[in-house]
Amino acid sequence: MTYTRPSMRMLVLTALTATLVSALVAFSRPIDVIVDGQHLDNDVPPVTTPGNHVYVPVRSLANALGAQTNADGRNVYVVRGTQTLHLRAGDVHASINGMPLTLKHAPFRVRGRLMVGLKAIVRIFGVHATYDARRATVQVMTPGIGEAAPAQAAQTQ
Repeated sequence: MTYTRPSMRMLVLTALTATLVSALVAFSRPIDVIVDGQHLDNDVPPVTTPGNHVYVPVRSLANALGAQTNADGRNVYVVRGTQTLHLRAGDVHASINGMPLTLKHAPFRVRGRLMVGLKAIVRIFGVHATYDARRATVQVMTPGIGEAAPAQAAQTQ
């Protein structure tokens, strides 16, 4: 195998591709979370997958919905009204008021924040949530405060 020097055309195409990808990464923006019309500030933005599954930080979202969050090692407890939610990082088994609940995807940590699927938040807290990939926004509405909406499933666009 012998070395062949790259052509000028190949060097220019490589440089243009690298510049374009760098610009896309530099100008991409994190996902905004809006809860009942108010922007939610958080040091860890939601995480998305290619299948438009959205994972949100539990503590900041739960606090915005009026819940109290406590962490004890891997265990996280969220208390909202008369409901107590128990989650563990890396475990699909959770509980609400001691009753077992199986999550589709296990919660995971990003920079110390526990991330849970948006669909699980909808199911657990009885809120309506949508994710708009084009606008990079997650909207969460509490029935009676935001728009009244069915609380069974998060919609993805």
